[in-house]
Amino acid sequence: MKESSTKTPYHHGDLPSALRAATAELVAERGPSGFSLREVARRAGVSHAAPAHHFGDSKGLLTAVAADGFGQLNTAFAAAGEGVDDPIERLNAMGKAYVRTAFDFPGHFGVMCSGDLIDHDNETFSHNAERAYETLLQAIRDVRDAVNPNLDVDAAATLTWSMVHGFAVLSLGADNKVDGIEHLDHRIDQFTQLLINGYAAR
Repeated sequence: MKESSTKTPYHHGDLPSALRAATAELVAERGPSGFSLREVARRAGVSHAAPAHHFGDSKGLLTAVAADGFGQLNTAFAAAGEGVDDPIERLNAMGKAYVRTAFDFPGHFGVMCSGDLIDHDNETFSHNAERAYETLLQAIRDVRDAVNPNLDVDAAATLTWSMVHGFAVLSLGADNKVDGIEHLDHRIDQFTQLLINGYAAR
C-alpha cells in the first residue's frame, strides 16, 4: 500500500505503529526537516507526549521508521530474487525493487539514509540495514562468479547501491515520475547493462 499525502485516521490498538505511520506520512509530505513530534502526535490524534513516551525523542522515532523502511526493502529484495537463477537478471530485479520501494514508501525512504537524524547503532535498524546490504553483496558475488572472478565485490556493491539510490532520489523529485514506473524500470535495465559491461573481465 502506498503512502498517501492525505491525513489518515489512525486506530490506536498499536500506538507505536500509528506513530510510525504518521511520521512516514509527514516525512513524505515535508521531508525530514519538516518533521516534529508535536505534529506527529496531532496527526495520530494523541497527546503530544505520546511519541516521546514510546520512542524517546525525534531521533528514536525516525530511526524506527527507517528500520521499517529497510524491512520493506528486504521484503522487496526477497520477492524480486525469488526464482531468478540468472545473477544479472536477479541484480536487475533488485534494482527495480529498490526504486519501487522508494516510490511506494517515500516517507520511509526519506529517512533510511538520513545521516545524523537516525541512530545507526539501533539494533533493529542496523540488523535490517545490514541484511539489505548483505543481500546486495551476495547478488554481486554471484555476478562476479558469472562475469569476472577478479571483480572487487565491495567496490561494485557500493557503486551499484549508489547508482540505484541516486536514481531513486532524482526520480522522486523529478517531473518524469509521471511517466510511470515502467519508464523507470526501462532505465534500470539500461543501467544494469552499463554496470555489467563495466564489471566484466577485460
